[in-house]
Parts: sequence; structure tokens; C-alpha cells
Amino acid sequence: MARKPRIDLIGFHHVANQGVYKANIFATIIEKQKFLEMVCKACGIYDIILHDYCIMDNHYHLLVETKRENLSYFMRQINGNYAIYFNRKQERSGPLWKGRYKSWFILHEEYLNYTIKYIEYDPIRANLSFFPGDYPFTLSATILGTESIIPCAQKSLMIEKYTERELKAFLQSDLTKDELGVLEDEKRKKVTKDKTGIKLERDKPLKEYFKQIQTKMERDTAMKEAYLDGYTQGVIAKELKITSALVSYCIKKLVD
Repeated sequence: MARKPRIDLIGFHHVANQGVYKANIFATIIEKQKFLEMVCKACGIYDIILHDYCIMDNHYHLLVETKRENLSYFMRQINGNYAIYFNRKQERSGPLWKGRYKSWFILHEEYLNYTIKYIEYDPIRANLSFFPGDYPFTLSATILGTESIIPCAQKSLMIEKYTERELKAFLQSDLTKDELGVLEDEKRKKVTKDKTGIKLERDKPLKEYFKQIQTKMERDTAMKEAYLDGYTQGVIAKELKITSALVSYCIKKLVD
């Protein structure tokens, strides 16, 4: 089946990619610095603001803001140029990335705040640091430390919205289990654009998923399909008149 073309929208995007076979493609400080240089160069070319980042050994997260519908060009440049650099350095050939980059369009401020926390706590969840700002290849490390902030992040919301003290307070705790659930629900929503503006895209109305179900397995499968179509667990639970906990349990068995 042909893959759907990406829809480039103006606004905030969380983008991420991982090395093929989870290989360490940013294993050294030099490699991480080189990747950030390429990100900044591409930000300048495509008029993009970098609001946050985390560069791990085998993957990266970027939070960017586009002013034109050009995210795919930006991503093609940084992923392509880094693959050329890394393959030459390591004298290797073949694909460097696990696949197409992942991207999530951020619809509202709560989602944006959760995304910043998610990115900044990535090294902590991986047991590479203990507190936000400790891991050097995150934006909080430069804001709260002594290193210069890279040019493409000078207008980051983390700088313009918070003082250093306020940023420390904001990053004092990781996302709760409920907040992670909200973030996952938001990331599964599919967004598109028409003449009236940006809107959520659905494969079909929620009721359509449950029209023909006769067995518990058919119900659970329909819940999974509706969830993957962007409907939240709470909305599905209300439609079926069951608890959100039951919906979560059934979906988890099929999605994980």
C-alpha cells in the first residue's frame, strides 16, 4: 500500500528519528554537535525556529515552529546531510535512519508544554542524567548552564516565556501517568487542512466503528481502530457506555 503523503502545516511540530537497528549514530560529542550545526543551518534556510531539542546516542527529538509549509524539505535536508556525513566518517553505506521521520502537529498550548517536558526528560528516563539541564544536548542545559545558546534556538519559547527560575520550576517534575496518556492521545490525532483552516481528520465517524460488532473481540478490535483513528479513550468509553479504564486495558492488549 502506498504511503500517504505528509501534510506540511504552518505551526509547531514535534519531530523525531532513530538510527537504523537502533544503532548509535550520535555516539560522540562531535557527532551531536555536527547534527545541531546542520539543524541550525537548515533552520536558517527554511525560516524555522527551534524551540527545544534532545540529541541522544541513537535518536533525536526536535520541537520546531514552521512559518511556511516546508517541514518535509527541512527534515529531508538535515536527515540527508547527516547521513552523508556519518556514512563518510564511518566508511559505511546504506540507510542510516530507521525509516521516515515521525512528526506530530501540536494543536494547543497544553500539548506544547507536555511535549517540552517529554523531550527534556528523555535523558532522565534513559538514566543518563538526574535532573533537567544536566544532560548537555538539550536546550535546557544551555539555558540553565554556561554554554552559548545555538542561534536557531535564540527565539525559543523556553527563553522568551520563562525566566531561568520559572523554567526550573516548570521542569521540576516529569509528566504524570495521566499526562503521558493525554500526550499519547494527542499524538495519535491526524490533522489536515482545508479552506476553513486546520482540522482533525477521521477515517469515519466514531459510531461507524461499532455498528456491526457482535463479540467482545470485535468490540476490542473496533476500539483499537477508533483509537488509532485519533479518538480518545474517554470519547470511546462514553460511546460504548463503559469505563475509560476498561477501554485502556483492551486497547493496550492490542496496540502494545
